[in-house]
Amino acid sequence: MDFEQTTLFQNESKTSSPLADKMRPANLDEFVGQEHLLGKGKILRRLIEMDRVTSMILWGPPGVGKTTLAKIIATMTMAKFETFSAVLSGIKEIREVMKQAEERRRYGQRTLLFIDEIHRFNKAQQDAFLPYVEKGDIILIGATTENPSFELNSALLSRSKVFVMKPLGLEDMVKLLKRALTNTEKGLGSLNIKVNEDILCKIANYADGDARIALNTLETAVLGCTPDKDGALVITNDVLEQAMQKKSLLYDKTGEEHFNLISAFHKSLRNSDSDAAVYWLARMLESGEDPLYVARRMVRFASEDIGLAEPKALQQAVAAYHATRFIGMPECGVNLAQAAVYLALAPKSNAIYVGYNQAKKDAECTVAQGVPLHLRNASTKLMKDIGYNKGYKYAHDFEDKVADMDCLPDNLKGRSYYNPTNQGKEVHFKEIKENIEKLKRKRRPNDEF
Repeated sequence: MDFEQTTLFQNESKTSSPLADKMRPANLDEFVGQEHLLGKGKILRRLIEMDRVTSMILWGPPGVGKTTLAKIIATMTMAKFETFSAVLSGIKEIREVMKQAEERRRYGQRTLLFIDEIHRFNKAQQDAFLPYVEKGDIILIGATTENPSFELNSALLSRSKVFVMKPLGLEDMVKLLKRALTNTEKGLGSLNIKVNEDILCKIANYADGDARIALNTLETAVLGCTPDKDGALVITNDVLEQAMQKKSLLYDKTGEEHFNLISAFHKSLRNSDSDAAVYWLARMLESGEDPLYVARRMVRFASEDIGLAEPKALQQAVAAYHATRFIGMPECGVNLAQAAVYLALAPKSNAIYVGYNQAKKDAECTVAQGVPLHLRNASTKLMKDIGYNKGYKYAHDFEDKVADMDCLPDNLKGRSYYNPTNQGKEVHFKEIKENIEKLKRKRRPNDEF
Protein backbone atom coordinates (compact mmCIF):
# COMPACT_ATOMS: atom_id res chain seq x y z
CA MET A 1 0.00 0.00 0.00
CA ASP A 2 1.58 3.30 -1.00
CA PHE A 3 2.24 6.25 1.29
CA GLU A 4 -0.47 8.47 -0.19
CA GLN A 5 -3.19 5.93 0.51
CA THR A 6 -2.12 5.09 4.06
CA THR A 7 -2.06 8.77 5.04
CA LEU A 8 -5.25 9.74 3.21
CA PHE A 9 -7.23 10.34 6.39
CA GLN A 10 -4.51 11.39 8.80
CA ASN A 11 -5.12 14.58 10.75
CA GLU A 12 -2.80 17.54 10.55
CA SER A 13 -2.80 17.95 14.30
CA LYS A 14 -4.12 15.20 16.50
CA THR A 15 -3.58 17.24 19.65
CA SER A 16 -6.09 19.90 18.59
CA SER A 17 -8.68 17.49 17.23
CA PRO A 18 -11.98 16.92 19.06
CA LEU A 19 -12.15 13.79 21.21
CA ALA A 20 -14.60 12.19 18.78
CA ASP A 21 -12.00 12.46 16.01
CA LYS A 22 -9.13 11.21 18.17
CA MET A 23 -11.14 8.16 19.23
CA ARG A 24 -12.18 7.24 15.70
CA PRO A 25 -11.83 3.45 15.28
CA ALA A 26 -8.92 2.34 13.09
CA ASN A 27 -10.23 -1.13 12.25
CA LEU A 28 -13.36 -3.26 12.36
CA ASP A 29 -12.49 -4.75 15.76
CA GLU A 30 -12.52 -1.28 17.31
CA PHE A 31 -15.78 -0.33 15.61
CA VAL A 32 -18.71 -0.18 18.06
CA GLY A 33 -22.29 -0.83 17.00
CA GLN A 34 -23.85 -1.99 13.71
CA GLU A 35 -23.54 -5.65 14.71
CA HIS A 36 -26.22 -6.51 12.17
CA LEU A 37 -23.77 -5.44 9.44
CA LEU A 38 -20.29 -5.78 10.93
CA GLY A 39 -20.60 -8.60 13.43
CA LYS A 40 -18.51 -11.72 12.90
CA GLY A 41 -19.71 -13.49 9.76
CA LYS A 42 -22.06 -10.70 8.66
CA ILE A 43 -22.12 -9.92 4.95
CA LEU A 44 -20.68 -6.39 4.99
CA ARG A 45 -17.80 -7.40 7.25
CA ARG A 46 -17.02 -10.36 4.99
CA LEU A 47 -17.04 -8.17 1.87
CA ILE A 48 -14.64 -5.71 3.51
CA GLU A 49 -12.28 -8.39 4.85
CA MET A 50 -12.17 -10.15 1.46
CA ASP A 51 -11.68 -6.80 -0.33
CA ARG A 52 -14.76 -7.54 -2.43
CA VAL A 53 -16.68 -4.35 -1.68
CA THR A 54 -19.37 -3.43 -4.22
CA SER A 55 -21.12 -0.11 -4.75
CA MET A 56 -23.14 0.72 -1.65
CA ILE A 57 -25.05 3.44 0.17
CA LEU A 58 -24.54 3.79 3.92
CA TRP A 59 -27.77 5.28 5.24
CA GLY A 60 -28.18 6.34 8.85
CA PRO A 61 -28.46 9.28 11.25
CA PRO A 62 -25.42 11.39 12.21
CA GLY A 63 -22.77 9.90 14.45
CA VAL A 64 -23.33 6.20 13.75
CA GLY A 65 -20.04 5.60 11.93
CA LYS A 66 -20.70 6.06 8.21
CA THR A 67 -17.57 8.08 7.52
CA THR A 68 -15.53 6.03 9.97
CA LEU A 69 -16.50 2.83 8.20
CA ALA A 70 -15.46 4.33 4.86
CA LYS A 71 -12.09 5.24 6.34
CA ILE A 72 -11.64 1.69 7.64
CA ILE A 73 -12.44 0.35 4.18
CA ALA A 74 -9.82 2.75 2.78
CA THR A 75 -7.11 1.15 4.92
CA MET A 76 -8.20 -2.41 4.05
CA THR A 77 -8.73 -2.24 0.29
CA MET A 78 -6.16 -2.69 -2.44
CA ALA A 79 -8.16 -0.33 -4.62
CA LYS A 80 -7.26 3.30 -5.09
CA PHE A 81 -9.39 5.17 -2.56
CA GLU A 82 -10.76 8.58 -3.56
CA THR A 83 -13.02 10.75 -1.44
CA PHE A 84 -15.51 13.47 -2.36
CA SER A 85 -17.55 15.90 -0.35
CA ALA A 86 -20.89 16.63 -1.96
CA VAL A 87 -20.70 20.10 -0.42
CA LEU A 88 -17.36 21.05 -1.97
CA SER A 89 -17.13 19.08 -5.24
CA GLY A 90 -18.65 19.95 -8.60
CA ILE A 91 -19.05 18.38 -12.05
CA LYS A 92 -15.51 19.39 -13.09
CA GLU A 93 -13.89 17.57 -10.17
CA ILE A 94 -16.12 14.54 -10.71
CA ARG A 95 -15.14 14.21 -14.37
CA GLU A 96 -11.44 14.53 -13.58
CA VAL A 97 -11.56 11.74 -11.01
CA MET A 98 -13.68 9.59 -13.35
CA LYS A 99 -11.09 10.04 -16.10
CA GLN A 100 -8.34 8.87 -13.75
CA ALA A 101 -10.46 5.89 -12.64
CA GLU A 102 -11.00 4.90 -16.27
CA GLU A 103 -7.23 4.95 -16.85
CA ARG A 104 -6.56 2.82 -13.76
CA ARG A 105 -9.09 0.22 -14.85
CA ARG A 106 -7.21 -0.28 -18.10
CA TYR A 107 -4.19 -1.32 -16.02
CA GLY A 108 -6.25 -3.57 -13.74
CA GLN A 109 -6.55 -1.29 -10.71
CA ARG A 110 -9.91 -0.59 -9.10
CA THR A 111 -11.04 2.82 -7.83
CA LEU A 112 -13.18 3.02 -4.72
CA LEU A 113 -14.93 6.38 -4.49
CA PHE A 114 -16.39 7.58 -1.19
CA ILE A 115 -18.92 10.43 -1.31
CA ASP A 116 -19.89 12.00 1.99
CA GLU A 117 -23.39 13.51 2.13
CA ILE A 118 -24.23 12.12 -1.30
CA HIS A 119 -27.81 13.37 -0.94
CA ARG A 120 -26.48 16.90 -1.42
CA PHE A 121 -25.48 16.14 -5.00
CA ASN A 122 -28.09 17.29 -7.49
CA LYS A 123 -29.45 15.10 -10.29
CA ALA A 124 -26.87 16.25 -12.84
CA GLN A 125 -24.00 15.48 -10.46
CA GLN A 126 -25.43 12.06 -9.64
CA ASP A 127 -25.91 11.32 -13.34
CA ALA A 128 -22.20 12.02 -13.88
CA PHE A 129 -21.30 8.94 -11.81
CA LEU A 130 -23.77 6.55 -13.41
CA PRO A 131 -21.88 5.46 -16.59
CA TYR A 132 -18.71 4.81 -14.59
CA VAL A 133 -20.57 2.71 -12.03
CA GLU A 134 -22.22 0.75 -14.86
CA LYS A 135 -18.90 0.10 -16.62
CA GLY A 136 -17.20 -0.88 -13.37
CA ASP A 137 -14.66 1.96 -13.51
CA ILE A 138 -15.52 2.87 -9.92
CA ILE A 139 -16.95 1.24 -6.82
CA LEU A 140 -19.18 3.87 -5.23
CA ILE A 141 -19.70 4.24 -1.49
CA GLY A 142 -22.14 6.99 -0.57
CA ALA A 143 -22.97 8.17 2.94
CA THR A 144 -26.30 9.85 3.61
CA THR A 145 -28.57 10.82 6.47
CA GLU A 146 -31.55 11.10 4.12
CA ASN A 147 -33.78 8.35 2.74
CA PRO A 148 -32.04 7.19 -0.48
CA SER A 149 -35.44 6.42 -2.03
CA PHE A 150 -36.17 10.14 -2.09
CA GLU A 151 -32.71 11.67 -2.53
CA LEU A 152 -30.89 9.42 -5.01
CA ASN A 153 -31.56 8.74 -8.67
CA SER A 154 -33.36 5.44 -9.13
CA ALA A 155 -30.78 4.31 -11.70
CA LEU A 156 -27.91 4.92 -9.29
CA LEU A 157 -29.82 3.38 -6.41
CA SER A 158 -30.60 0.22 -8.38
CA ARG A 159 -26.87 -0.36 -8.92
CA SER A 160 -25.98 0.01 -5.25
CA LYS A 161 -26.65 -2.02 -2.13
CA VAL A 162 -28.22 0.05 0.66
CA PHE A 163 -26.95 -0.73 4.16
CA VAL A 164 -29.03 0.81 6.96
CA MET A 165 -26.93 1.94 9.92
CA LYS A 166 -28.79 2.27 13.19
CA PRO A 167 -28.39 4.74 16.09
CA LEU A 168 -26.07 3.34 18.75
CA GLY A 169 -27.77 1.75 21.74
CA LEU A 170 -27.22 2.85 25.34
CA GLU A 171 -24.83 -0.03 26.07
CA ASP A 172 -22.68 0.77 23.02
CA MET A 173 -22.61 4.47 23.89
CA VAL A 174 -21.45 3.81 27.45
CA LYS A 175 -18.81 1.41 26.08
CA LEU A 176 -17.46 4.18 23.84
CA LEU A 177 -17.36 6.67 26.70
CA LYS A 178 -15.50 4.24 28.98
CA ARG A 179 -13.02 3.51 26.22
CA ALA A 180 -12.33 7.24 25.84
CA LEU A 181 -11.84 7.61 29.61
CA THR A 182 -9.30 4.79 29.79
CA ASN A 183 -7.39 5.23 26.53
CA THR A 184 -4.11 6.96 27.39
CA GLU A 185 -2.88 7.30 23.80
CA LYS A 186 -5.86 8.88 22.05
CA GLY A 187 -8.38 9.50 24.81
CA LEU A 188 -8.57 10.96 28.29
CA GLY A 189 -6.85 8.12 30.14
CA SER A 190 -3.87 10.25 31.17
CA LEU A 191 -6.16 12.55 33.18
CA ASN A 192 -7.42 11.88 36.70
CA ILE A 193 -11.14 11.86 35.92
CA LYS A 194 -13.85 10.69 38.29
CA VAL A 195 -17.25 9.94 36.83
CA ASN A 196 -19.94 7.48 37.87
CA GLU A 197 -22.04 5.15 35.73
CA ASP A 198 -25.14 7.33 36.13
CA ILE A 199 -23.38 10.32 34.56
CA LEU A 200 -22.22 8.20 31.63
CA CYS A 201 -25.76 6.96 31.08
CA LYS A 202 -27.04 10.53 31.09
CA ILE A 203 -24.51 11.49 28.43
CA ALA A 204 -25.48 8.45 26.37
CA ASN A 205 -29.19 9.29 26.61
CA TYR A 206 -28.52 12.91 25.75
CA ALA A 207 -26.53 11.92 22.64
CA ASP A 208 -29.51 9.93 21.34
CA GLY A 209 -27.47 7.35 19.42
CA ASP A 210 -24.88 9.84 18.10
CA ALA A 211 -21.35 8.81 19.13
CA ARG A 212 -19.90 12.15 18.07
CA ILE A 213 -22.21 14.09 20.37
CA ALA A 214 -21.53 11.69 23.26
CA LEU A 215 -17.73 11.96 23.04
CA ASN A 216 -17.71 15.71 22.49
CA THR A 217 -20.10 16.20 25.42
CA LEU A 218 -17.78 14.14 27.62
CA GLU A 219 -14.82 16.23 26.51
CA THR A 220 -16.70 19.48 27.18
CA ALA A 221 -17.64 18.24 30.65
CA VAL A 222 -14.02 17.38 31.44
CA LEU A 223 -12.83 20.79 30.25
CA GLY A 224 -15.48 22.39 32.45
CA CYS A 225 -14.28 20.64 35.62
CA THR A 226 -12.28 22.35 38.33
CA PRO A 227 -9.76 19.99 40.01
CA ASP A 228 -10.68 19.04 43.58
CA LYS A 229 -8.20 19.05 46.48
CA ASP A 230 -6.70 15.78 45.21
CA GLY A 231 -6.32 17.10 41.69
CA ALA A 232 -9.14 14.95 40.31
CA LEU A 233 -11.59 16.16 37.69
CA VAL A 234 -15.00 15.18 39.03
CA ILE A 235 -17.87 15.28 36.54
CA THR A 236 -20.94 16.17 38.60
CA ASN A 237 -24.54 16.64 37.53
CA ASP A 238 -24.03 20.42 37.61
CA VAL A 239 -20.97 20.20 35.35
CA LEU A 240 -22.78 17.86 32.99
CA GLU A 241 -25.82 20.14 32.79
CA GLN A 242 -23.61 23.03 31.71
CA ALA A 243 -21.85 20.83 29.15
CA MET A 244 -25.07 19.61 27.60
CA GLN A 245 -26.92 22.93 27.47
CA LYS A 246 -29.90 22.65 25.08
CA LYS A 247 -30.23 19.42 23.18
CA SER A 248 -30.11 19.78 19.41
CA LEU A 249 -32.75 17.35 18.22
CA LEU A 250 -32.38 15.44 14.97
CA TYR A 251 -34.57 17.26 12.48
CA ASP A 252 -34.58 18.48 8.92
CA LYS A 253 -37.60 20.51 7.90
CA THR A 254 -37.21 19.39 4.30
CA GLY A 255 -36.07 15.82 4.91
CA GLU A 256 -37.58 12.49 5.84
CA GLU A 257 -37.61 13.13 9.59
CA HIS A 258 -39.94 16.07 9.00
CA PHE A 259 -42.48 13.77 7.37
CA ASN A 260 -41.90 11.00 9.90
CA LEU A 261 -42.71 13.29 12.83
CA ILE A 262 -45.78 14.92 11.33
CA SER A 263 -47.00 11.45 10.38
CA ALA A 264 -46.52 10.23 13.96
CA PHE A 265 -48.36 13.30 15.26
CA HIS A 266 -51.28 12.91 12.85
CA LYS A 267 -51.66 9.19 13.52
CA SER A 268 -51.51 9.71 17.28
CA LEU A 269 -54.34 12.24 17.01
CA ARG A 270 -56.34 9.83 14.86
CA ASN A 271 -55.82 7.04 17.38
CA SER A 272 -57.08 9.31 20.20
CA ASP A 273 -53.70 9.14 21.99
CA SER A 274 -53.44 12.57 23.56
CA ASP A 275 -50.15 11.79 25.34
CA ALA A 276 -48.36 10.68 22.18
CA ALA A 277 -49.81 13.64 20.28
CA VAL A 278 -48.39 16.12 22.81
CA TYR A 279 -45.01 14.37 22.74
CA TRP A 280 -44.69 14.41 18.94
CA LEU A 281 -45.87 18.01 18.93
CA ALA A 282 -43.09 18.92 21.38
CA ARG A 283 -40.53 17.00 19.33
CA MET A 284 -41.40 19.05 16.27
CA LEU A 285 -41.61 22.43 17.93
CA GLU A 286 -38.44 22.04 20.02
CA SER A 287 -36.57 20.90 16.90
CA GLY A 288 -37.41 24.12 15.10
CA GLU A 289 -40.49 23.18 13.07
CA ASP A 290 -42.62 26.08 11.91
CA PRO A 291 -45.52 26.18 14.44
CA LEU A 292 -47.86 27.55 11.77
CA TYR A 293 -47.23 24.45 9.67
CA VAL A 294 -48.30 22.29 12.62
CA ALA A 295 -51.35 24.49 13.20
CA ARG A 296 -52.38 24.16 9.55
CA ARG A 297 -52.09 20.39 9.77
CA MET A 298 -54.42 20.41 12.77
CA VAL A 299 -56.97 22.52 10.89
CA ARG A 300 -56.91 19.91 8.16
CA PHE A 301 -57.16 17.07 10.71
CA ALA A 302 -60.23 18.63 12.33
CA SER A 303 -62.22 18.13 9.12
CA GLU A 304 -60.51 15.02 7.78
CA ASP A 305 -60.66 12.83 10.89
CA ILE A 306 -63.31 14.44 13.11
CA GLY A 307 -65.70 16.36 10.90
CA LEU A 308 -69.24 16.64 12.21
CA ALA A 309 -68.65 14.12 14.97
CA GLU A 310 -67.47 17.22 16.86
CA PRO A 311 -68.04 20.42 14.84
CA LYS A 312 -66.20 22.53 17.42
CA ALA A 313 -62.95 20.72 16.63
CA LEU A 314 -62.46 22.94 13.60
CA GLN A 315 -63.06 26.02 15.75
CA GLN A 316 -60.41 24.83 18.22
CA ALA A 317 -57.88 24.19 15.44
CA VAL A 318 -58.52 27.55 13.76
CA ALA A 319 -58.29 29.32 17.13
CA ALA A 320 -54.95 27.61 17.79
CA TYR A 321 -53.71 28.78 14.39
CA HIS A 322 -54.65 32.40 15.14
CA ALA A 323 -53.13 32.17 18.63
CA THR A 324 -49.91 30.86 17.10
CA ARG A 325 -49.78 33.77 14.66
CA PHE A 326 -50.57 36.20 17.46
CA ILE A 327 -47.96 35.21 20.06
CA GLY A 328 -45.45 32.96 18.24
CA MET A 329 -42.92 30.57 19.73
CA PRO A 330 -42.22 29.53 22.41
CA GLU A 331 -45.45 30.75 24.05
CA CYS A 332 -47.75 29.29 21.39
CA GLY A 333 -46.64 25.76 22.25
CA VAL A 334 -49.29 25.53 24.95
CA ASN A 335 -52.00 26.74 22.53
CA LEU A 336 -51.09 24.05 20.06
CA ALA A 337 -50.95 21.46 22.84
CA GLN A 338 -54.47 22.42 23.96
CA ALA A 339 -55.79 22.00 20.43
CA ALA A 340 -53.90 18.72 20.01
CA VAL A 341 -55.44 17.26 23.16
CA TYR A 342 -58.91 18.41 22.11
CA LEU A 343 -58.53 16.84 18.67
CA ALA A 344 -57.15 13.62 20.11
CA LEU A 345 -59.99 13.19 22.58
CA ALA A 346 -62.78 14.26 20.24
CA PRO A 347 -64.99 11.57 18.62
CA LYS A 348 -63.70 10.57 15.19
CA SER A 349 -65.38 10.39 11.79
CA ASN A 350 -63.87 10.51 8.32
CA ALA A 351 -67.28 10.67 6.60
CA ILE A 352 -66.65 14.20 5.29
CA TYR A 353 -63.19 13.22 4.00
CA VAL A 354 -64.45 10.05 2.30
CA GLY A 355 -67.44 11.84 0.83
CA TYR A 356 -65.37 14.64 -0.65
CA ASN A 357 -62.89 12.20 -2.19
CA GLN A 358 -65.74 10.28 -3.82
CA ALA A 359 -67.21 13.50 -5.20
CA LYS A 360 -63.76 14.56 -6.40
CA LYS A 361 -63.33 11.26 -8.23
CA ASP A 362 -66.73 11.65 -9.91
CA ALA A 363 -65.92 15.23 -10.86
CA GLU A 364 -62.64 14.13 -12.46
CA CYS A 365 -63.66 10.79 -14.02
CA THR A 366 -67.30 11.05 -15.11
CA VAL A 367 -68.81 13.03 -17.96
CA ALA A 368 -69.09 16.64 -16.83
CA GLN A 369 -72.74 17.15 -17.62
CA GLY A 370 -74.06 20.67 -17.61
CA VAL A 371 -75.85 22.11 -14.62
CA PRO A 372 -79.52 20.99 -14.75
CA LEU A 373 -81.65 23.76 -16.27
CA HIS A 374 -83.89 24.08 -13.20
CA LEU A 375 -80.80 24.98 -11.09
CA ARG A 376 -79.55 27.66 -13.46
CA ASN A 377 -80.20 31.31 -12.79
CA ALA A 378 -82.35 33.00 -15.46
CA SER A 379 -80.79 36.44 -15.32
CA THR A 380 -81.90 37.42 -18.86
CA LYS A 381 -85.07 36.91 -20.93
CA LEU A 382 -83.20 34.68 -23.38
CA MET A 383 -82.10 32.38 -20.57
CA LYS A 384 -85.65 32.17 -19.28
CA ASP A 385 -86.99 31.46 -22.76
CA ILE A 386 -84.66 28.47 -23.25
CA GLY A 387 -85.64 26.93 -19.93
CA TYR A 388 -83.22 28.27 -17.35
CA ASN A 389 -84.73 28.04 -13.84
CA LYS A 390 -87.80 26.20 -15.19
CA GLY A 391 -89.08 23.71 -12.65
CA TYR A 392 -87.03 25.12 -9.79
CA LYS A 393 -88.76 24.68 -6.44
CA TYR A 394 -88.05 27.23 -3.72
CA ALA A 395 -87.39 25.29 -0.50
CA HIS A 396 -88.90 27.98 1.72
CA ASP A 397 -92.26 27.46 0.04
CA PHE A 398 -92.46 24.05 1.71
CA GLU A 399 -93.41 23.44 5.30
CA ASP A 400 -90.25 21.43 6.11
CA LYS A 401 -88.02 23.54 3.82
CA VAL A 402 -87.32 20.53 1.56
CA ALA A 403 -88.51 20.34 -2.07
CA ASP A 404 -88.89 17.18 -4.12
CA MET A 405 -86.17 18.24 -6.53
CA ASP A 406 -82.96 16.60 -7.78
CA CYS A 407 -79.85 18.75 -7.50
CA LEU A 408 -77.26 16.39 -9.02
CA PRO A 409 -76.74 16.01 -12.78
CA ASP A 410 -78.67 13.16 -14.43
CA ASN A 411 -75.64 10.83 -14.70
CA LEU A 412 -75.06 11.03 -10.93
CA LYS A 413 -78.69 10.93 -9.85
CA GLY A 414 -79.07 9.10 -6.54
CA ARG A 415 -75.38 9.27 -5.68
CA SER A 416 -74.66 9.64 -1.94
CA TYR A 417 -71.40 11.25 -0.85
CA TYR A 418 -71.90 12.16 2.79
CA ASN A 419 -72.77 9.08 4.82
CA PRO A 420 -72.71 10.11 8.47
CA THR A 421 -71.58 7.72 11.17
CA ASN A 422 -72.89 7.07 14.68
CA GLN A 423 -69.89 8.81 16.26
CA GLY A 424 -70.35 11.77 18.57
CA LYS A 425 -72.59 14.56 17.39
CA GLU A 426 -72.66 13.14 13.88
CA VAL A 427 -75.54 10.94 15.05
CA HIS A 428 -77.63 14.11 15.07
CA PHE A 429 -76.63 14.94 11.48
CA LYS A 430 -77.35 11.37 10.46
CA GLU A 431 -80.91 11.67 11.80
CA ILE A 432 -81.38 14.99 9.98
CA LYS A 433 -80.18 13.54 6.67
CA GLU A 434 -82.41 10.46 7.03
CA ASN A 435 -85.46 12.68 7.75
CA ILE A 436 -84.69 14.82 4.70
CA GLU A 437 -84.49 11.72 2.52
CA LYS A 438 -87.85 10.51 3.88
CA LEU A 439 -89.46 13.87 3.08
CA LYS A 440 -88.06 13.78 -0.47
CA ARG A 441 -89.33 10.24 -1.06
CA LYS A 442 -92.74 11.13 0.38
CA ARG A 443 -93.21 14.05 -2.00
CA ARG A 444 -91.96 12.38 -5.18
CA PRO A 445 -94.39 10.80 -7.62
CA ASN A 446 -94.69 7.02 -7.31
CA ASP A 447 -93.07 6.43 -10.71
CA GLU A 448 -89.73 7.79 -9.40
CA PHE A 449 -89.37 5.01 -6.83
